[in-house]
Amino acid sequence: MAPTFKPPRIATDAVQEARHLYPPIVALGVIIAILYFGRVLFITAMTAVTIAFLLEPLVAVMMRLRLPRSVASFVVCTAALLFLYVIGMGAYAQLTGLYDDLPKYGQRIGDIVDGVQIRIQTLEEQTYRMLLPTRQRLEEEERQRQAKKSRSSRATAATATTAATAPQPSPQKTPAEVISEYITARLSSFYEILLMASFVPFLVYFMLSWRDHINRSFLQLFQGEARLVAARSLQGIAGMVRAFVVGNFLLGLLLAVVSSAMFRLMHLPYAFLVGPLSGLLSLVPYVGLPLAMIPPLFAALGPNKVPVYALVVVSVATLHLLALNLLYPKIVGSRVHLNPLVVTFSLMIWGFLWDGPGLLLAIPLTAGLKAVCDNVKELRPIGKFLGD
Repeated sequence: MAPTFKPPRIATDAVQEARHLYPPIVALGVIIAILYFGRVLFITAMTAVTIAFLLEPLVAVMMRLRLPRSVASFVVCTAALLFLYVIGMGAYAQLTGLYDDLPKYGQRIGDIVDGVQIRIQTLEEQTYRMLLPTRQRLEEEERQRQAKKSRSSRATAATATTAATAPQPSPQKTPAEVISEYITARLSSFYEILLMASFVPFLVYFMLSWRDHINRSFLQLFQGEARLVAARSLQGIAGMVRAFVVGNFLLGLLLAVVSSAMFRLMHLPYAFLVGPLSGLLSLVPYVGLPLAMIPPLFAALGPNKVPVYALVVVSVATLHLLALNLLYPKIVGSRVHLNPLVVTFSLMIWGFLWDGPGLLLAIPLTAGLKAVCDNVKELRPIGKFLGD
């Protein structure tokens, strides 16, 4: 009887371990695909959750005045919409003036680009003259002149033969036509975004008015000790996200007011438009400082003076450093315990999945995940890895 072949035990264990890894890997891939292809839906939901966390303290204040939660939520949401409407009208007035000045700003940008190109070309020529010997340089210049003459003669002959059939240059498009074409080309995306954005006020209202019911119903899904773990996890997520969202909102509001006042004192055009933009962009992790400088530097193209550019750069950099080193730890607090490596990877992952909104939501989402890991016994090692 021929002996039967038995695979080594080590190979068998490796195959079994690989089989155990298949379900988590497949599940992770499915989750990533759902987050990527359903990003408009998830971004809308997370935006509503963020706004609800911002408005919850106001709802609590209204409830202390003996108002029911539903009425308090309605009053707060209505006031928030009116506040956004006033801000939108002010921004529209500023943007209208900016639109009228776009040709002037475009000419200034073109002059700056041309000046930079001339300086680069001059620097290249100086370096070329320094590195090459005189005789070799003269020979190279002579060859370049001969090549230019031959090219010009061929171009003249070609122009003479094709002048009759050459197409006329298309007229230069106005900024309004460019914007109109851009909107038309992406009309479906704009429609999808506007459709989802129209649900945000309703989602915020229902999240605020049905908050207690949602919490109770969520905890009813668990039994025994698991319910206590779920309650602690939910409380930890709420604490971390509220500390981050409300703290960043207050800090962004303070930076917007201070930036607008500074730019107004500098006599910078559209100070009440570029001030809030600069203040809010300053809160973007890692790239906040260069992003915060873009709006005021663009507005400084109006006066187009070197001292104004220098003053804008110094003031924005000083305000940004003071805010992140002194105000951020005190206002946001120490509840969001994430190490820098995890923050960097979370920004990369969520930025890839959800683009710009992912960069803004990366830290609260990762902090909420850490809160869950800290309260679930089996996931505490992951929570320690994510923490500082």
